[in-house]
Amino acid sequence: MPRPIDNRTRRAPKPGRGEGGVFTAFGLAAEAEPLEPGLYVVATPIGNLSDVSFRALATLAAADAVLAEDTRVTRHLLAHYGITTPLVSYHEHSGEGVRERMLQRVREGQALALVSDAGTPLVSDPGYKLVQEAIGEGLRVVPIPGPSAILSALVVSGLPSDRFFFEGFLPAKSGARRARLEALAGIPGTLLLFESPHRLPEMLADGAAVLGPRRAVVARELTKMFETVRRGTLESLAAEFAQEGPPKGEIVVLIGEASEDTKREEAESGLDAALHRALASHSIKDAAALVAAETGLPKREVYARALALSKGA
Repeated sequence: MPRPIDNRTRRAPKPGRGEGGVFTAFGLAAEAEPLEPGLYVVATPIGNLSDVSFRALATLAAADAVLAEDTRVTRHLLAHYGITTPLVSYHEHSGEGVRERMLQRVREGQALALVSDAGTPLVSDPGYKLVQEAIGEGLRVVPIPGPSAILSALVVSGLPSDRFFFEGFLPAKSGARRARLEALAGIPGTLLLFESPHRLPEMLADGAAVLGPRRAVVARELTKMFETVRRGTLESLAAEFAQEGPPKGEIVVLIGEASEDTKREEAESGLDAALHRALASHSIKDAAALVAAETGLPKREVYARALALSKGA
């Protein structure tokens, strides 16, 4: 364990800037440059402590305080690198008064580092309101990039990574979860979700029921000792976890976009449903015109389908 160095012995601050700080990395003691006043959004490891960047350590060491989601988790990281910067609790239940106190410290010229328990802050994390208010006041907000669970899962998934959508956690109840999955069905890219281990089997089953035979990936404990990446379809993965039981650890679920055949079938099904509704109270010509205007499809194509439906095709 590196020898902690008390930040109270740091060198005198430069005019108009926060103090510097010291830390231990790669077996060497290092001194961080002083920070300009502002809010520093710092990414931290998602499991493997070696993934933290040198710049992140320097920022955490030089900051006047570290705002942490769970101070116990962050204290372990800081202690590992010999950093003794004071910790302040900032989590989803922190109210306006807490945010105002933090913003006042920045107004007074301090540098504050905002971290989450793991990964990049503000991604399924409570730091959004603080950053939003800091920006609204014209205070300096600085990103210190680094580990991200969703990006790590995406790049090892084997699913298309050019377009993706991060949903966060789905609703806990099956009915609400299925409704949300239906709303997400048309997302033109890879869908990423966080999920609790005990809900994973049911969530995959709901996904298979709503989204059909899509490719899917379950990434668990990324960067940690028991890291696993399971690939298959929603149906096959649902069956595997139903048999094995809920896994342990942090989980990211990735769901591929619908195949072209599936998209075509869904589009045709949606067109037929719209035409059936319109034909119930309009002539074939008027129904086709209404649905064509709603969907943006060519009138001739919609009319031909309406004519076929009216004949029972």
